[in-house]
Order: sequence, then structure tokens, then C-alpha cells
Amino acid sequence: MDPAVDPIPLHRLAVLFVPVFIVVVIQIRWAISARSSIYAIGRMLLQLMLIGYVLLFLFESEHAILVSLVLTVMITVSSWIALRPLASARRGLYPVTLAAIAVSGLPTLFLATEWVLDVTPWYAPRVVIPLAGMIFANAMNSVSIAAERFSSELSAGLDRAEARRKAFEAALIPLVNSLLAVGLVALPGMMTGQVLAGVSPLIAARYQILVMCMLFGSSGIAAACYLYWSRPPRSP
Repeated sequence: MDPAVDPIPLHRLAVLFVPVFIVVVIQIRWAISARSSIYAIGRMLLQLMLIGYVLLFLFESEHAILVSLVLTVMITVSSWIALRPLASARRGLYPVTLAAIAVSGLPTLFLATEWVLDVTPWYAPRVVIPLAGMIFANAMNSVSIAAERFSSELSAGLDRAEARRKAFEAALIPLVNSLLAVGLVALPGMMTGQVLAGVSPLIAARYQILVMCMLFGSSGIAAACYLYWSRPPRSP
């Protein structure tokens, strides 16, 4: 198997925007605002085009301070985005969200890079940054689900303990689903990328196990920390 991955021509890549366009059309036809979707798609394109150049620079520089700065930005931004469903209470809950994602994500990243992969040096950007992105992004999603559900349950009149239980269960749904589906329904990004690059599927499976455990653990802990530390206000 050729280990080289062929670049995707832009005109072929554009073909995948057909189903994206269909979703936007459905939103419009069903009188649903497509503004958020269009904005998110445009932002995704811009961010991914820019990040390629940023990662090239980081991979070539290999400075601990730069890598630490990137991790800080990742945690800061993901914590802010996680509270998007609670925009009105965002500023008050931001410190809690920031702490929850940092406390769950950084130790998990350390375990993965230092104890499992034995990365040298510890700040090797080619390994640390992609893994950190996976951890913080998934923790962000779990906290977002937990925060929205927790606030809703409290507003519905549930006591704090029951609301926290329901919110944590909701946050775990996509995580548990991903564990059940991996290998049967889907080959996740890490494994797919390695297989396309010519790595043995047996080795790729080990890396995917690392990723799945890493994401389930950090995301679950982040949601639990948020629910334990936060005090969302009840609706009047």
C-alpha cells in the first residue's frame, strides 16, 4: 500500500458541498433560519484554510511556548463556544466552563502523550496539537449539552441533584453512541486517516482505542465538573 496520500483537487472537493447545499435548502423551505448554518460553513472554510499554514509554522518551529499558547487558545475558545446555548448567562458561567474543560482535558492529554505515546519532547506539536484539539472539542460539546439540559431541567422545577443527573445522562449519549458504533457503523477520523495513509489497520485500531478512551474520559469528566461547580440561575 502506498503510504502517500493523494491531494484532493479543489474541483472534486467542491462536489461534497452538494449535500451541504441540500441541508441549507431544506432549512429555508421549512422556514428555519439558515443563517447559523451558512455562517458556520463559511467560518469552517476560512478556519481550515488558515490552520493549514499555522500548523506548518508550528510543526517547523517546535517551541514549547508556542505550543502552550496554542493549548491556551484552544481551551479559552472552546469554553466560550460551549456556552452558546446559554448566551444570556455566558459571562457568569464562563469561569466554571473554562475550569471544567482545563481540569478534564489537560491531565488526559498528559496521560496520552507522556504515558501512552511517550512523546519526546513533551510539546511535540505534530502530536500534541491534534490530540489536544480532539480532547477540547469533544469536552466542549459535552459541556454544552450538559449546560443546556441542566438549565432546562432547573427551569422546569427539578431539584439540583435530579437536574444534574439528567443533564449528565444527556451529555453522555453521544459519547456512548460513538463507543457502540466505532468499528461497526463508523471508522473515526484517526483510524480512517491512518488507513488512508497506509498504516496497518491493526496499528490504526490501537490508536483509535487511545482516542476513544481519551475522548470519553475527558468529555465525561468535563461535563461532571461543570455540573458540580455551576449554579445556573432558575428562570423566574
